[in-house]
Amino acid sequence: MKKKLIAASMAAAMTLSLAACGGSGASSTASAGDTTSTAASTEAASGDEQINLRMAWWGSQDRHDKTIAAIELYESLNPNVKIEYEYYSFDDYFTKLKTLVASDQVWDVFQMGGNFPMYIDKICPLDDYIASGVVDTSGITDANLKITQDTEGHQLGLSNGLNSYGIAYDPAMFAEAGVAEPTDDWTWDDYANAANTIHDKLGIYGCSSMLSSEFIAGCSVYISQYGNVGENSFFNLDLTGMGFDDAQMLTPYIQMRADSIKNGAYPDPGAASEITNIENDFLVTGEAAMTWVAANQFPTIYNVCQEQGRTLKLATLPRIKNDGPSGAVIQSSQMLCVSQDSAQKEAAAAFISWFENDPDCNNILQGERGIPVNTTVRETLSAKATEGQQIMYDFIDKVSNFEMPEKINVLSPDGQDQVVDNYRNYIQQVVDGQITAEEAADKTYADAEALFNK
Repeated sequence: MKKKLIAASMAAAMTLSLAACGGSGASSTASAGDTTSTAASTEAASGDEQINLRMAWWGSQDRHDKTIAAIELYESLNPNVKIEYEYYSFDDYFTKLKTLVASDQVWDVFQMGGNFPMYIDKICPLDDYIASGVVDTSGITDANLKITQDTEGHQLGLSNGLNSYGIAYDPAMFAEAGVAEPTDDWTWDDYANAANTIHDKLGIYGCSSMLSSEFIAGCSVYISQYGNVGENSFFNLDLTGMGFDDAQMLTPYIQMRADSIKNGAYPDPGAASEITNIENDFLVTGEAAMTWVAANQFPTIYNVCQEQGRTLKLATLPRIKNDGPSGAVIQSSQMLCVSQDSAQKEAAAAFISWFENDPDCNNILQGERGIPVNTTVRETLSAKATEGQQIMYDFIDKVSNFEMPEKINVLSPDGQDQVVDNYRNYIQQVVDGQITAEEAADKTYADAEALFNK
């Protein structure tokens, strides 16, 4: 039976990775040495024995550059360890990973997000290395450890950072269009009205494309905003069926999205395909006033826009009702894992410990993957945060104070990818007049429910 990760309110709610920010697919190699914040971890990688590790991740160019710099620091400290690294866009990463899974050659250290259950057989838990001191968890709270544990308490990896979703926006564009800026209790109606007005007044998109996050917004978040906090979820906590009964609860969002595509306030699939990563999102290029982001992506686009003379802000997610559940949670952005295929598991675990705990390493990474889970590292970075980073920190603090469900299912059932693809296609079919929003809701619910009836 597939292991399930159900954690407390600090856990992830969404079924897809937060940090699916793309970058151009690429790979490279470099040498890297090993250091860590604990003596045991240092010992695991030090000495005369030559240790070769392979590491891979996905992300933006900013992530690639910072991770490579961190690896180079690792090399300078422990020259007996060499790391061959590869980096990809989100889609290319998982295409490559599936190939390596089939051949039992998964990288020694690899990055995983919310779809980790598909690859759980390739993850080597860190429990033994934590017990021996190779992996140092002394600076990570139990709550932040639990977000990357299974229900049996096995530590599958260490989180790369705490994260949550928000809406990044350009306040100058709102002002020019005569639209009030978002509040902490704004609604999806407010969001749609703002997007439509901005499009009508400025001739740009009101909101950029949400791409794969459209399913998160319209299904995972939207459904959780009905009723009381924790009353509804797209899938149930046991991952044995649906977490809500009425398919028509999906209809208002589908209709809103289809209408916004029809009137040009939101990109159609053709326009959306032009967005290859967060750094060329339509908000960044000035062709949209808002975009959906993971909080860890915000400093990157803030800096790019700042160079253009623009200042961005970060709003909380719209709600169905002003006084209703926010639908927001604090979750793990991704985690670094040790591969079951690795012949150097201890050295791989030592690297992960260093990556998450070492102050000098994290001074390079600057929370690009999310707010660090190590308390000392987080406090150090926060004290030296840039403007964009401080907005990210303040945003996470704000969302942390929202009422959240006690337990949330962070897993994705097998076959969900097809449900996500179908959902986006159904929205376009509503736009084209082939089906109604009500029919699209019924079809989406039926597709999801069928995952449990195989």
